[in-house]
Amino acid sequence: MTHPEDTLIPVILSGGTGSRLWPVSREAHPKPFMRLPDGETLLQKTFLRAMRFSRSPEVMTITNREYYLKSKADYKAVLTEPITTSFLLEPFGRNTAPAITLAALKALANYGPEAILLVLPADHLIENTDAFDKQCAKAITLAKDNRMVTFGIMPTAPETGFGYIEFGDLYPAHTDCHQVRRFVEKPDAALANTLFQSSQYLWNAGMFCFKAGVLINELNHHAPQILQAARQCWEKSRAHPTDPYTFEFDPVSFAEQPDISIDYALMEKSQEIAVIACQFGWQDIGSWEAYKKLHPADSNGNTVLGDAILIDSQNNFIHSESRMVASIGVQNLAIIDTPDALLITHRDRTQDVKQVVQTLKEKSHQSYLMHRTVIRPWGSYTVLEEGHGFKIKRIVVKPEASLSLQMHHHRSEHWVVVEGTAQVLNGEQTILLNTNESTFVPVGTPHRLSNPGKTDLVIIEVQTGQYLGEDDIVRFEDTYGRVT
Repeated sequence: MTHPEDTLIPVILSGGTGSRLWPVSREAHPKPFMRLPDGETLLQKTFLRAMRFSRSPEVMTITNREYYLKSKADYKAVLTEPITTSFLLEPFGRNTAPAITLAALKALANYGPEAILLVLPADHLIENTDAFDKQCAKAITLAKDNRMVTFGIMPTAPETGFGYIEFGDLYPAHTDCHQVRRFVEKPDAALANTLFQSSQYLWNAGMFCFKAGVLINELNHHAPQILQAARQCWEKSRAHPTDPYTFEFDPVSFAEQPDISIDYALMEKSQEIAVIACQFGWQDIGSWEAYKKLHPADSNGNTVLGDAILIDSQNNFIHSESRMVASIGVQNLAIIDTPDALLITHRDRTQDVKQVVQTLKEKSHQSYLMHRTVIRPWGSYTVLEEGHGFKIKRIVVKPEASLSLQMHHHRSEHWVVVEGTAQVLNGEQTILLNTNESTFVPVGTPHRLSNPGKTDLVIIEVQTGQYLGEDDIVRFEDTYGRVT
């Protein structure tokens, strides 16, 4: 067990789907994996901030189990020094109160009640990391005094997309550290303006710092049902088959967790809350309007990412991944174009994009869930065309990577090699295929596709059958621990 005063555990919350950033953010490829102008994802930036704390024996990430391999790949791409990365994998979302409670139980079991947790959402951008480090040092000092600390952002404008914190007196000998008077829900425009003008309110950033033991004690006092449900879930969690530092939560007991935020469940009730007034270039990249601010505008106020022609158009944001976008005589629009979905909204309404996503989910439309291009640990696939009884994919397998040994109940597959060399296990036969060569995999046949080469393997896959859903797969062996 690490010595208590040396134990600081950064905890990254990476569970939100980012529905207001649809159609780029999808449930299977959410906001933390969106790349910013410098090429890094929001998740990578959060991880790099967490790694700055040298006293940390590990960086803990709470995320959906479907994002586990993507998250590990993101971390590996920016990892510059050895550090333990642990994961708590949720079968589905249950908000921040259960997630943070389970993280505290893990820290309590591994490091004891004095371990300090620094909770960091994965969808925030912080420009001044040195200022951020200084404010974290203040939070850690207060946490050692058995306070639960939240980070408040000094507002720069009336904002209806954030909750607010009303702060009171300063703590003695703690500059910028105040007592919390109350939490305020996301306001309407009139109330947001009133709060902004009062100078007694901060934006609620959703970042926290506290001892594991203090959080558990406060939950026991104010929200015992949440603590009890989390304990039962933790007792039934199991280690990931390929990573002893990672735990998967039992779906049945996890479903018993209340779907509630830590603010509602505890922070609004506890008397042990302190808030630090922060200025470190914080941005919550929660809407297309916020994302637009990361990029420069031209002389007409237009921000363009991709190919576009704008005629007599002002103050627009255009994001196009592949096609040319042309506009004539429009103002103040956000136009987001992806290969399978197009969003057009007034810039004042970008907070309402989540209503589109909700409607798509109700209609079971696949565009809420995934893109045509889907990232996998072994590479990626892109759906090129599909119709009744067929689907055509472009599959890219990374060098020396392999898909799982698998079979399908309802579909057959025909593979044609476009680039590279494929090693194929097809039933009892193992074959090598070069460019322009092919093989056919009948329904119910165990098969595996591997890339033995040093460059990408690219194949075209033609599926035929009465059911072509991605869930028609039985895995027998898998390099990435995906066998159930």
